[in-house]
Amino acid sequence: MNPTTSGDRSEICFFDLETTIPRRRGQGFSILEFGAILVCPKRLVELKSFASLVRPDELSSISLDSVRFNGITRDAVAEAPSFSDIAEEVYGFLHGSVWAGHNIVKFDCVRIREAFEKIGRPAPEPKGIIDSLALLTKKFGRRAGDMKMETLANYFGLGKQTHRSLDDVRMNLEVLKYCATVLFLESSLPDIFTADCAVSPGPTTSTSSKLYSESPILDMYTLSPSSPSKSVPCISLMDLENGEDHPIVSLQTCHTVEVNSDATTPAQSDPFDMTQLKNEIKTEALKLDAIAKEKPEPQSPDISPARATVEGCSGYAGFLELDEVSTTSISVSITSHCRGTHRIKLLHRNVALQLCCPRLRVRFGINPKFVNQAGWPRLSFLVDATPIFCEILDSCDAVAKKFSEDHGSSSEWRHVVIRNYSYVNNPTVRLHIPTIVNGDTAQYGTEIHRKDQSGNVQQYIFDKFDVTKLSNLLRTGISLDAFFSLDTYYYQQSAGIRLVAKKLVIHPSQ
Repeated sequence: MNPTTSGDRSEICFFDLETTIPRRRGQGFSILEFGAILVCPKRLVELKSFASLVRPDELSSISLDSVRFNGITRDAVAEAPSFSDIAEEVYGFLHGSVWAGHNIVKFDCVRIREAFEKIGRPAPEPKGIIDSLALLTKKFGRRAGDMKMETLANYFGLGKQTHRSLDDVRMNLEVLKYCATVLFLESSLPDIFTADCAVSPGPTTSTSSKLYSESPILDMYTLSPSSPSKSVPCISLMDLENGEDHPIVSLQTCHTVEVNSDATTPAQSDPFDMTQLKNEIKTEALKLDAIAKEKPEPQSPDISPARATVEGCSGYAGFLELDEVSTTSISVSITSHCRGTHRIKLLHRNVALQLCCPRLRVRFGINPKFVNQAGWPRLSFLVDATPIFCEILDSCDAVAKKFSEDHGSSSEWRHVVIRNYSYVNNPTVRLHIPTIVNGDTAQYGTEIHRKDQSGNVQQYIFDKFDVTKLSNLLRTGISLDAFFSLDTYYYQQSAGIRLVAKKLVIHPSQ
């Protein structure tokens, strides 16, 4: 493209980069893929496209974190052209056109200029820049959550983001079309569409068969907390203290309307002010501790609760009781996972580590208001952790974290034991119940049993996915035996261990 004629261009160039993820301060980013489409601004039709993998100067800059994020491995780019080889094509697409993309001002534009400077060539210059992240945040509001492309695509049921340049570019354009259509319809009948706009909690398209929507890698650690107002689900403080971000998909989110500061309408509270929620949870936690001190939990005089559970159900012989675990025997290995990725697996004496914990006390039960990216409720709850339980989990954390860092990971490691004594007197851990989705139906990925006063154990049979019923069963203050695996996860610069319940045995109320 001749730069002298670039001023006459009117195309919009949507583009996206996939890059390495730096492992240390000052390392910098390397471009791994460039993808772009030229779009007619009047008809929004694709005029031309280009995409290419890019070989970085040093293949060693492609870390495990980078591969987990975009799936681009060292082998995939080993024979790819360097950036200097495709620079002319990139320049032709970008120079003089209107640049468009999601979060491009702070990231992609900067990387493009760095790449051209590195090869000693003048960088392309835009006729204008449209950053859809800033644009949609201002015009569309945060009704879809944190406004990441993945979140927006899920909101409109457009499928899963692949984190590959050309796919992401086309998804960006589709998201803009959907947002523009919604805003156009709302502006036509503002009294109807913006007064009480109900939003579907999940995509309208059916998911793939037997999809584990709360898998240890791709689940709910995506979005920042949403507003705890009347129309938006509130966030448990314990979730925040665990460092988890939440994909809150509001079931009733209203269109943002600017209000004149001189108007008589009462001022709305800050949607991110968590003070009241913190005070409420702290009060409940203190009440619960007071009850526990007044009424200690009785123990069975004739048989160990854990033994009764194990003997009552077959197929769980691979779960170790806490006193059977030697922390010096905990190790890790790398195992293959989906799409060619790898995951750290925790071992005990070279066997997959799974635990059985008797009489865990539920500190905070399931909150049915939280949903994952697919719109299904997030099923997790907090239990008190004994000293030996904490010691084992801390050892697992230490071994897995060291292995991860030794193999080039720069992800922030989130400890599985939650220690925040400002709100809870005891350390706690979070147990997760996976949701198995098959088409438009879902079921619990955990066996749930009930033990009666005589010690007999019976399994609950759920005829439907009923989160309210489940939250009533796993309510604050009850005791249960838990059988669970310890699964590692890596997601968006965060890593850690997740306790995934395989079987729960609920004890009778005392």
